[in-house]
Amino acid sequence: MRHLLPLSIAIAAAASLAACSDDDATASGGDVAPEPADKPEWYYSGGRLGTAYVTTSAAFEQPTEAVEQAGLLASFKRGEQLFEKNYVSNTDGVRSGLGPMYIRSSCIHCHPGYGHGKSQPDGPFRTTDIGNGYLLVVYNPATQGYVNWLAGMPQGHAVAPFKAPLDEDKVMLKWHEHTDAWGNTFPDGETYSLRYPEVTMPRDAVYAYRRGELSAAQMGDYEVRLESTIGIYGTGLLDAITDDDLKAEYARQENDGYMQNGLNPAIFAGGDWTGQYTSKEAASDGRKYPLRYTYALSRGPLQDAPGANAYWNITNVTRSDRRYHYKDAGGYYARAAAADPEVQAAFPAYIATVDPDGEHPEWHTADVESNILAYINSTTLPAEATDRHYIDLMVWHRGLAVPAVRGVDREEVQRGRELFEEIGCAYCHRPSWTTGDDEIRDPAGYFTADHPERALPRYPHQTIWPYTDMVQHKLHMVNDIRGGWCRTTPLWGRGLHQMATGSAYADRLHDCRARTTLEAVMWHGTSTQSDAYKTVERFRALDKADRDAIITFLDAI
Repeated sequence: MRHLLPLSIAIAAAASLAACSDDDATASGGDVAPEPADKPEWYYSGGRLGTAYVTTSAAFEQPTEAVEQAGLLASFKRGEQLFEKNYVSNTDGVRSGLGPMYIRSSCIHCHPGYGHGKSQPDGPFRTTDIGNGYLLVVYNPATQGYVNWLAGMPQGHAVAPFKAPLDEDKVMLKWHEHTDAWGNTFPDGETYSLRYPEVTMPRDAVYAYRRGELSAAQMGDYEVRLESTIGIYGTGLLDAITDDDLKAEYARQENDGYMQNGLNPAIFAGGDWTGQYTSKEAASDGRKYPLRYTYALSRGPLQDAPGANAYWNITNVTRSDRRYHYKDAGGYYARAAAADPEVQAAFPAYIATVDPDGEHPEWHTADVESNILAYINSTTLPAEATDRHYIDLMVWHRGLAVPAVRGVDREEVQRGRELFEEIGCAYCHRPSWTTGDDEIRDPAGYFTADHPERALPRYPHQTIWPYTDMVQHKLHMVNDIRGGWCRTTPLWGRGLHQMATGSAYADRLHDCRARTTLEAVMWHGTSTQSDAYKTVERFRALDKADRDAIITFLDAI
């Protein structure tokens, strides 16, 4: 396997050989490790087809062996560009079509170094900085459902003359210290710190409320939580786990009855699925698939999962299978914008650049308010991202390798691995899976066998080591995730987060509340109702050397 640097680095190197040095490898703590001949199976996190051996800050950016074997490397690199570069509000040219309202202008804003988002400091919630992977979760605490007056992922930006649905400067983030029942102290006297985030969002942060289109009564009670993006490397390997094996894991846990909170009854009960994923797209095949992606398990196969979705809704750049704008379900923003005199005054000039040939006469009538409504609510918008762009993006997305485990020969790592299993961590953070035939499942019918030109990398019959059971559990943390249920996050590669992203912290857990791996472990036991409480009690009972060994192991995998 070739070991590839990001495209931008490769181009710079080719342009000026005199600028080449090993400074990056030195600064980031390593270089390309040799491919071993006698390592244990668990060294190969992504199996033989999905593991990369780069240990620099580019560790999460490498293509899998499957990408190269399938002759998809050029497509992978084009997809990488789409991930890294900003979209713009131009109506033509490269990466055009941003908005008119949007969340961020590029994918890498949320996934620094292709990994987990970075925690943000106290202050206004701003998404313009690369590395802020937070998404605001605004929901009704009584129903636990998303509010219908903001998009599910609220949009804090807009292209003129439109105005942002949410004023991010009015949304405030505050970190609070937390003391657990043990006083943040181990029996041997070692101490640790815990913190959690609180987000406040006044009603007048919402554009539709300020415009009078949305009343306080219509908004009702709401709460706000943070969810950070997770690493996107290795998601193609998780997609290759068979549906039958996923179901068997759920059935095993239901039969075991070890988890005091049981399984989420909205997903699995009585030995069978109670909730599955069906694509909402017009081209949906109508089939049901097990839920496997996002903390909330809201998505099914990777080809219709968060990446495929985010490529559209983060930037609001349309494509041939999604010719409509991402917006709030209640239609409040569209009505507010349509009635805004400042938007009305500038809309004719704006729409003349979007539709210069008048192919949509409903956008050009004498009634500007109805024109704006017709434009925002249109389901026949021109495709701004080409099919080739989408194919390349998904080749890249499915083709990202997982870093090999570091230090497998170290006694401390081996001891930590043994203890990880002994105290029960491995029950939820299941170490390994074996993939199936990896037949591409695409509910939206885009990457099917009928379209060989849309081939994707595949990972049949690989033993992979993601350290997740792909199941939701409850930890009952203060200011917990919406609904309390959270899919067990894959642990592979997380020890390289700080190197890859440049973050000051390890940024673990769904909202990056854990600054260190140790803090992440201890958050699992802050409530006696937590599914991991007994395991954390066992962790506390270990001596410091053994606790440190587990942390070393977690940072190695």
